[in-house]
Amino acid sequence: MMETTTRQKVVKWLKKLGFWGFIFFLVKGLLWLAAIYWLAK
Repeated sequence: MMETTTRQKVVKWLKKLGFWGFIFFLVKGLLWLAAIYWLAK
């Protein structure tokens, strides 16, 4: 039973990490696009 609880915690943590990883790279990409646009202008 302890294994299931630990496994559920790990899965939940990985899902949260995936969400924040997606947000991080989305913002990073948008900032790069804004910087390129600003430099080209």
